[in-house]
Amino acid sequence: MKTKSEITKEMGCGGEPEECLGALLPVRDALEVLSGRWKLPILIALSNRPKRFKEISKDVKGITDKMLSKELKDLEINKLVTRTVYDTFPPTVEYARTEHSHTLYNVIGALNEWGTLHRKEIIGH
Repeated sequence: MKTKSEITKEMGCGGEPEECLGALLPVRDALEVLSGRWKLPILIALSNRPKRFKEISKDVKGITDKMLSKELKDLEINKLVTRTVYDTFPPTVEYARTEHSHTLYNVIGALNEWGTLHRKEIIGH
């Protein structure tokens, strides 16, 4: 496990307040892109292969179609998901993760690890 000092240095905080404040901007950017309850579950649902809207909707339990549509648009704007429309009748639309989205692998892993520890701390499981 890393020390507090090692983590602060990785975050761009060498100890000076200005450096730590400078590290806030990228963190804010990341939180804005990944904010909300649904974006990471949608990306996880798309991990194995491209999927159609209804497939994603089934995989991400509890999300409404309206919210899924909004979140997919946000993920597309942030270049984490691509939307491909196929010339069929009716048109087929598939969503897939981009190469850029794969840079979140360690973030999702770290959140999973922390979530497990936090769950044990709070509810003892």
